[in-house]
Order: sequence, then C-alpha cells, then structure tokens
Amino acid sequence: MAEAADFQGTNPSPARRWLRRTGALLAGAPLLAGLLQLPSAASANAAGQASLQAASGSGSVAVALDSLSPAVPTDGDTVTVSGTVTNNGKQTVTGAHVGLHVGPQLNTRSAIEDIANDSGNVQGATGSEIGGKYVEKFPKLTPGVAEPFSITVPVDKLDLGDDGVYQFAASLSGQTRAQPWNHVLGIQRTFLPWQPDEAGTKTKTTFLWPLVSTVHMTAETGSNEQQTPVFLNDDLAKEISPGGRLDEMLSLGESLDITWVIDPDLLASVDAMTRSYRVRAANNTTTAGTHQAVAKQWLAELQKAVADKEVVALPFADPDLASLAHNGTSVTGSLSHLKEATDVVANTVEPILHVKPNTDFAWPVDGAVDPSIVKVATSAGADQVIARSDSLQETGGLPYTPSAARPIGGGTTAVVADARLSEAFQGDLTTASDGTLAVQQFLAQSLELNLQTNKQRSIVVAPQRMPTTHQAQAMADALAALQGGNWSEAQKLTSAAKAKPDPDATTTVPSTSAYPSSLRKQELPRSAFEEIATTQDELDNFKVILSDESRVVTPFGRAMNRGMSTSWRGSAAAAASFRGDVDNHLTDLTSQVKLIDKSDTKLSGRSATIPVTVQNNLVQGVQHLTLRLTSTSPTRLQIGGHAYQEQAVTVSGGHSQTVKFTTTAKANGQATVVAQLYTEDGQEYGNAVTFDVKVTEFTATVMLVIGGGFLLLVLAGFRMYTQRKRAAARQAEEGGPDEAGEPAEGPKNPEGPEDRLKEESGTDARADDPEQPSDPTPDTAPESTDPSGTGERVDR
Repeated sequence: MAEAADFQGTNPSPARRWLRRTGALLAGAPLLAGLLQLPSAASANAAGQASLQAASGSGSVAVALDSLSPAVPTDGDTVTVSGTVTNNGKQTVTGAHVGLHVGPQLNTRSAIEDIANDSGNVQGATGSEIGGKYVEKFPKLTPGVAEPFSITVPVDKLDLGDDGVYQFAASLSGQTRAQPWNHVLGIQRTFLPWQPDEAGTKTKTTFLWPLVSTVHMTAETGSNEQQTPVFLNDDLAKEISPGGRLDEMLSLGESLDITWVIDPDLLASVDAMTRSYRVRAANNTTTAGTHQAVAKQWLAELQKAVADKEVVALPFADPDLASLAHNGTSVTGSLSHLKEATDVVANTVEPILHVKPNTDFAWPVDGAVDPSIVKVATSAGADQVIARSDSLQETGGLPYTPSAARPIGGGTTAVVADARLSEAFQGDLTTASDGTLAVQQFLAQSLELNLQTNKQRSIVVAPQRMPTTHQAQAMADALAALQGGNWSEAQKLTSAAKAKPDPDATTTVPSTSAYPSSLRKQELPRSAFEEIATTQDELDNFKVILSDESRVVTPFGRAMNRGMSTSWRGSAAAAASFRGDVDNHLTDLTSQVKLIDKSDTKLSGRSATIPVTVQNNLVQGVQHLTLRLTSTSPTRLQIGGHAYQEQAVTVSGGHSQTVKFTTTAKANGQATVVAQLYTEDGQEYGNAVTFDVKVTEFTATVMLVIGGGFLLLVLAGFRMYTQRKRAAARQAEEGGPDEAGEPAEGPKNPEGPEDRLKEESGTDARADDPEQPSDPTPDTAPESTDPSGTGERVDR
C-alpha cells in the first residue's frame, strides 16, 4: 500500500524506505536458510556413501588358501591352489572371480617377514593377475556364505625368473551396489620358493623333533613288591592314543630325517603304564589304569622310529634351567638335583629304547641364555647349549645368517637355532589356511637363507617343546617339502655342533638383564626350590632308617626332579600343588614309624623298669634308630643311673617293639620323662612322647624304723615263749599226776611259777590253761611287693 501511494518522480519517505527494506529481508530469509543447508546435506550424503563403501568395500571378502601343491614347484610342475572365499560384508558381491598373482622377487628375510605380517592388505603390491582361464568365477557371493575354489596353473605360466622367493597371492575381485566397478575385495598373500635346479651350495639343516610332555606321575607308589605307581590323571593315555598329540608326533616323525629330543620322564611314565598302575580320582582315591596296550604299542613304535636316528636326551623331567639359574642356585642342594636328573638318563632311555642317547646338550626355554643360565646348564656335564638367534643376536653386521655353532668360552659351545625358522609354527594352526601359510613362510625363509651367500652353513631349527597336533602336522609338511627341495640337506645335531664356526659370528652371551621379562615372569620362584630342599632334608633323614631305601629314594627323587620341570611354566598354582603333595606324602610315610603315647606312671619302690613301644606301620623294616629316654628331674628319677639312657631299635615291617628302661628313684615326687627317637647321625626322628612318673619310694630312715619295730616284736614274742616253757618245766619237777590222773597237790607257795609268770606277762593264765587266741603268733607275713593300684604299672 505504501508502494502504491508513492508518486512517480518523487522520493519515498524514510518510513516507506524502512518498511520496504524490512519486507525484502523477510522475504529472502527462507531462501538464505535453504542455501545454508545445502553443504550439510551434501556432507550427510557423502558420509552415507562412505559408510556403505566401508560395509562392502575393499577387504570385505576373506580369502583362505587351504593348500598349495606342490609347496616347492620345479620345472614342468603344475601348481594347484585351493581354498575358500567368504563374503563378510553386508552387500552381495556380483561378477566376482578368484585370480592368482605372482609378485616381485623378495631379496631379504625381513621382506618375507613383513609380507607375512600383512598378508591380507588389499592395498599392497601383488603383481599382475595371471588371468585367462586360470581364474574361478562366481556370479554372486552372498553375505556370510563361504564358497570353495581351486585353480590349477602350469609353472611356466607363472613367469618365474631367477631362483628365489616370490610373493604369491590369490585375490577375489568383484563389485557391489555401493561400488559398481570391478576391484579387489579380498586377498591372501603367501610365498612361492623357486629353486628348480640343485643349488651349488646347500644349507645343512638340523630339525629338532621334541618328544616332551607335562608331569604325569606322583611320588606315590603301592605297598606291593612292584610298587604300583600312581598318576596325577589319565592325560598321558590320551596323548599316546591314536590321534593324540604324542601319537601324531611319533607317526609324523617316523618318515622324517630329524634329531629326536626326548625327555626321559616321558619314557619312564609310558613304560610304567605298560604294567599295573593307578590314577588319582576324586576324594583322594585312585582307580586302576587300563591303557597298558596303548602304552606298549606306542613304545614299540618309538623303538622302531629311533633305531637308526640320533637321540638327544634332556635331563630327567626337563628341568627349568633359567629358573634354576635365576632363583635356585642360592638354595642349598638345588644344583645337585640337576646332576641327579642328568645321571639317571642312562638308566632310563637306553633300557627302554635300546639306543644310547646323547646327553651333551642343554636346552633352556626358547633358547634364551645369559651367563648364569650357561653356567647352570653346563654344571651337570653338558658342554653344548641350544640357544636361539633372537637371544644370541648378531652384532657384527653380517649380511648372512652364520652357522649355528659358536664357541662361547670355557669349552662350551652354543648351538644357535635360527629364530625365524624355529618360530614359524608357534601360531594357532587349527585351520588349513594357517597351516599352509606357515609351511610356505618356513620354506621361503629357508631358501632365502641359502641364497644369502655361497658359504657352507649349518642351520638348526628348534621349534616349541610341545607342539599341538596341527602344529606338528605343519612342521612335518614343511620338513618333507624341505627335504625334497634342492637347496637343503639334513644334518644331525651333533654334526651341527661340531661344524666349523663362522669367525665373524658373535660369541658374546647377553647379560642377565637382557633376559626377556616375559620369560622371567613364568619362572619358578625361589620358594619352589626352598620347598624342594625341605623335602630333600626330610628324605635324607628318613632313608637312613630304612632296610630298603630304594623303595623311597627313587620315587621321591624323581618327583623332586618333576617339581623343577620346564612344563610348569605358566602353571604356578599347579606346580605348587604338586610340590605340596610330594612333601605331604613323604610326611605321611615318615609318621608311620612312631612312638606309642604313654599315660602317666606311678613308681612304688626304689627301682623299676619303664616300657616304651616303637610302632612301624611301613611294609619294610626300620633300623639304625636309637630310642632315648630322658628324665627331666634326674635328682628325683634316674634312667639307667643317669639323666637319660639310649637303646638301639630295629623293628620289622608292620610290627612293634617294646624297649624297657631301668629307673632308679632318688626322692619322692613327680618327674617328667621324654622319649625321643633319633637317627644314627643324631637327628631327631618323629615326635617325642612325654609322660609323668610319680615316685612313692620309702626312704632309708623310714625303712630302718619299721625294721627295728618288727625286730622288737619278734624278740618280745620269743621271750614270752621261753618263759612259758620254763614255767611248765618247774611245775613238772614239783609234782606229778595222782592215780586218778589229777595232778598232785604240791606245797602251797604264794609266789610260785604261775604267779611269777602272771606277773611277768601281765596275764592271769595258768601253766595248764589252753593257749588263747590273743596269744602272739610266732612270725609275720612278708610285706607285699605289688605296685599301687592306680596309674600305669611298671615292671620291677
């Protein structure tokens, strides 16, 4: 209205101009708001597209290489690659195909390791796809569904050049709704070793094949003559049964050129299973073992497998050398257990396997060494230590891997296993793809090592001590391919140790501070060795009294070796429980020889004997024991004339013996007596028995008074008797009987014999009166020697 009111050719008023500008501003506000919102909408749409691409873009398909055959191809071979592809995205993949790629040659061992650590990265270089008919197509891949593939291609189509290691990959390419163009959605890289002709210089390779297990036997044995052993559980039966871990290790190793590394404890345990054995059950009970046939079969197969092979025996139960070096050497007697574990090998391995083992090698955990470990490892007689290259590292900048043997001083040789080859099979190899990748990586590292130099070298491979069945299978596959290749030849461990050392290789053992903290955390603590030392002291005190100490010394000695086993790493609670059970069982046995408790005793009289009983509930006799009886109050009661008395004790199995001690009372009162067994070397054995003896002996003065009174009584009776006899005699002289038999009446005498007798005896009896009951008897009965009726009776 204001605009209509203006006249043409005239200027609007200030009020009208203000209204006009305000209206224009209000009218443009919605348009401005819309313009401001356009960038935000574009950003949101872009974010949605990016999210969609992330859900179904590169890397959304998993490629698994389940097999690559042959693992080491040569001229004229045909390579077959099999596996699966799985769409892990949210969108269906269309127009997909699996293709093979041969990448550039890898010239260093570290390059191989880098590729292995990043084998699924779709962004990395892979080389051109072989293509053509050597692909497998999939019209579509549904999310979550695995599809198998298998591609066979002649080696000459791979366009391999010089000898060496080539990157080899299988990739899945396709498109999705979010990314409607052909691109790589998943890839799996591996390695293709290429050595078609015999190498001019071959690497001599030693592969250790360990037969090592966990601890299975306890210190307990039966009371029968065979000493039936008791096992912790039946796990060993599972391991040696068909399909078990140790059964697989044996079956796979039979056909390989390897060095067997065996724990004698494993052999002893399986050998014990061939006869009667027991297995711990619930509630501290045992059940009969039933796997004798399995144990016999496994040992028979092992005997055949090692008949013409090198056998290296570890010390019994594979003691943890690092734990002993770092935590046990300060505990008295710990090193002696290592010596015993080494000495017992000859009497364990050879009788069972019928081969003479080599005992010159020590094998610390993961080959990690320091000066203290080397010192302990060689203290029991081994002069060669199996180390590893990630512990005894090269510091001289060598462009190649040197031979294993290294003189490290003191006449000791470190046999340094190659870390990359030794660790190749430590991962989770439960899937076929993981096993295949481990095999190919091992072979690639081995070939690359051989190509480093023309120098002849001896390389050692020391895998983990207890491989799983899948790891063992991968090891066997890799070793079979290696032995069929053209760049390596098998060698015994003893030969590798004697090979000429490389003069430029490091011989410096790393310091103790360089020992890996991850391994140190798993070591047996000092307290473990202290517990073992305590058990050993108890055993030493116990064995001296036994008539057949071997029945106890052997099982407990081997149990203490097992308490130091490397297999306890990572199982601290189980290790402590095992050591505690061993000590508790020994305590139970020692308590079977004991003194029988005595009650308090009363001693009447000047002397008596006190019996003390020793009970032996063992199945064997005990000897070399001394029983000492001690009076704590020798001024009141003496034992054998002294404060104490000792007597030798010998007790048959399952019997008791009573030992009698002569005691002498010196004064009335109560005396405490202590009975204690001692071994022949003066060590206390078992618990003492303490009891009180109450002495009630008459003193010499009292006995003199009683004796004097008794003598006066006898004399008085005798005087009365003689006086009566005299009176009767006088009466007979003064007059005899009359004719009637009555006595003649004699002269009256007011003071005759009867009156005198009456006066002297104090009675009114006449000579012819009969004897009265009150007359004294001619003698008295002797004093009774029976002890008091209260308290324990003692022998007099």
